[in-house]
Amino acid sequence: MKYIGVKGVFFWIGISLYCFIATAQTSSPDRSQPAAGSGQREQAARLTHLAEAYRINENYPSAIATAQQGAGIALKLNDLTAATRAYTVLVNIYANTKQFAILKKTSDTALSIAQKARTPIAMAYGYYTQALLYNALDNADSVTNYAQLGLKAQGQHPEPYISAKIYYLLYALNTLWDDVQKVNTYAQKATENALQTGDYNLLSNCYIAQSTAADYNYQKSQSTDQRDLIIYYLRKVEDLHQQHPKEVAQKTYAIACINSADYYLRNFPATDEKAKANAIQYANMAKTAAKSTLYGQEIMASSLGILSEYAKRDKKTALEENYLLEAYTVMQDQKDPYYYTLINVVTALANLYEKNGNYPKALEFQKKIPEYKAKLFDRQQALNAQKLEIQYETEKKNNEVLMLKQREQYSRMQNYFYIGIAAVSLLGLIFMFRSYHFRLRYSLQREKQLQLEKQEAELQMKLEKEEQSRLKAEQQLLEAQQQQLQKEAMANLLQLEHKKEMLLQIKEKINDNDLLNINKIWNEEQLLDNDFEDVKLQIQQVHPDFFYLLNERTQQKLTPLDLKLCAYLHLKMDTKKIAQILHIEPKSVRMSRYRIKQKLGLGKEEDLNVFLQNLG
Repeated sequence: MKYIGVKGVFFWIGISLYCFIATAQTSSPDRSQPAAGSGQREQAARLTHLAEAYRINENYPSAIATAQQGAGIALKLNDLTAATRAYTVLVNIYANTKQFAILKKTSDTALSIAQKARTPIAMAYGYYTQALLYNALDNADSVTNYAQLGLKAQGQHPEPYISAKIYYLLYALNTLWDDVQKVNTYAQKATENALQTGDYNLLSNCYIAQSTAADYNYQKSQSTDQRDLIIYYLRKVEDLHQQHPKEVAQKTYAIACINSADYYLRNFPATDEKAKANAIQYANMAKTAAKSTLYGQEIMASSLGILSEYAKRDKKTALEENYLLEAYTVMQDQKDPYYYTLINVVTALANLYEKNGNYPKALEFQKKIPEYKAKLFDRQQALNAQKLEIQYETEKKNNEVLMLKQREQYSRMQNYFYIGIAAVSLLGLIFMFRSYHFRLRYSLQREKQLQLEKQEAELQMKLEKEEQSRLKAEQQLLEAQQQQLQKEAMANLLQLEHKKEMLLQIKEKINDNDLLNINKIWNEEQLLDNDFEDVKLQIQQVHPDFFYLLNERTQQKLTPLDLKLCAYLHLKMDTKKIAQILHIEPKSVRMSRYRIKQKLGLGKEEDLNVFLQNLG
């Protein structure tokens, strides 16, 4: 992250891109194992969080050991997403400590595990590790490319934590280019995502990024609103530290304090006593906070530099000298000092002693400037050599991957060519096979055609037989209709004979001068007519062969009256009703039945009614 340097004085406070973002509590982490009874997956996650806590407090040996332990458990469980998170912590550490060789190997391992995991979040972490690698190698284009891939990989459901870290990395990258618009955009997006995580250290770093963006805006517009936003966001970091002291790293808080002191130093006139008091207060707060961190010397030297600047303004030479000498001592005590700051401290001391006429001291510190510059150059050269080596290996690997892809593409094309040849050969064989069997198929088709013609002829014969059967059925139907007409004629004849007999009876009664009740005769006739209509319908439904079979069976010729009586008996009419229809006595009906039974040659035990009904 960027904490703004003191301009016109002697410090250049550098840029730390990702040292202080964490997901776990950051004060005094211990190496204790997760709570008893927790699952192994939870254990792996907690170890990764603990490693991140060590990392942001710059306890790198403990961070590495804990992250490796978490990664090992996650890999045993085949939880590749958790393993990628653990490797991301390791990549962060190796990037911070400039261990380029192992950084390259670890970042490639993280990306490989993420690709095997095939989850959006794992791929986001994998791409983020590549962005960290190329950021350490000062390859800004690759950093931007992999950062954007990490954001895109998450799809519609991004994880706020990794999104905040990626946006923060893009923000820090664009501060190097002084791209004000992108600095503002990425700082804002990093903050929006950090607010969703509940990670107060992450949020504090994003607020510092917002204050830096506001400073860029102020330098461009000179708007007092933008100037006030600088201290507004830094105060939010201070508030978070007061509310959650165990969850905001001391170094993060110290950076916010030193930037607040620098804010009052740069943006307010020397005559503003209130601004001076605030600057001195925040410089001392930064100095105190930095003392409790492992690598806080640079921040302590920066705070002493601000205090020396105010001593210089107040013409307190002795106090200025004390602050500078203390800053020099602090930087010398550092095992691997930040030479830019050390050179600025030595230069300030040389100028101070020269101004005060203490030329031996001025010469002593002046001689140290080229010495430290040489060490800075040597370190930079060594780092550049490592970067070039890693870049060469990276390019070599990328070229090998490209060659493998080209070979794979060539092999694929070759396979397609062989497949094409095989397909053409197969088609040729198929053509030859079809040509060879064409005549055979033709002969088979010809034979099949002849068979079809034979079947057609047989079908034609069958149709002719069916037609003959149909004609025969129609003939039988006509015969049945003719017999029906005959039955209707018989029924009508029976009715006419009945009417004739009735008229003869009436005539006889009139000639005999008997009393005649016409109404009674009429009513009786009406009833008989109704009954006769039913009888007539039933007679029409008699089996067509009934009378023919009856005549075939009889041994003596049956009279029409016998036939009529047989028809009534066939219709299951009782003796009384037959007598009423024929206007005879029931006794006469029984005599006729006996006579018909004799003509038919039936035995005494045979029932005439059953015989006639079965005959029908």
